[in-house]
Amino acid sequence: MDELDIKILNLLQEDAMLPVAEIAEKAGSSKSVCWRRIQRLQEDSIITGRVALLDPKKVGLDIIIFAQVKMTAHGRRLPNFIEIIRDIPQILECYTLMGNVDFLLKIVVRDIQEYEDLWWHRLSQIEGVQEISSTIAMTAVKHTTKLPLSHSR
Repeated sequence: MDELDIKILNLLQEDAMLPVAEIAEKAGSSKSVCWRRIQRLQEDSIITGRVALLDPKKVGLDIIIFAQVKMTAHGRRLPNFIEIIRDIPQILECYTLMGNVDFLLKIVVRDIQEYEDLWWHRLSQIEGVQEISSTIAMTAVKHTTKLPLSHSR
């Protein structure tokens, strides 16, 4: 990636709906060059999609929970856990971890009752789950999806 690619990517991270002409103007390039660059960035899977970011509270998802999941044993149970987690829409993110905990989940729900139902009827029922420790987020001090591309130069 060169400097133009990074400018294009930063502009798209700020607003994925920018017209190519505006991207070209802001990046200091021609419209056709920018269009070709964007196509290449998509083909190379550097741009993996374009989405609309929603305000969770304005769509009724007032609670954000971070759940740490500890498994009883590893091996064959982990793929099963991962497949089940992928099918639960309230789970926005899932990370495997090194250390005392195996997974970190970011979960959004309408209210505590919805999380309690999810906890009792889905999460705690998954084979191999030993312990779930949940933390409710009070305030999002920083939330961004923009990757810092300055290192890519």
